[in-house]
Amino acid sequence: MLAVLWTRAPEAALSHETALDVDAISDIVADTIHLTVANRRRRRRLGGGRHEVHRQDLDAGQIGWWEQVPTVTAATAIVRCIECGTPTHLLRKALERGRGQGRITGPEREDLAARLAARDE
Repeated sequence: MLAVLWTRAPEAALSHETALDVDAISDIVADTIHLTVANRRRRRRLGGGRHEVHRQDLDAGQIGWWEQVPTVTAATAIVRCIECGTPTHLLRKALERGRGQGRITGPEREDLAARLAARDE
């Protein structure tokens, strides 16, 4: 996806709602392309409203691949979506489908469900 190249950051990865969308584990249709780059990266001013660049230092275990494009893992995407306020019903669907498709483990699902419940308290 050109959005990853647009960042000019070799560590860039699709993330947040975009990662859940391309993994097809949620009903999210992201109208903004979410990308994560390292904390040290400068903010890019170009790109309009189509790109939202997040900063987080990801380790190798948090990055996977979707059609040869670096993409955060499903568990990482769900954590970030919980933190950013993605609607609960969409994240519950991602937890169900992610577990059903083997993209998250049973313990990850339980941990993520607990985080989601804590956010919604």
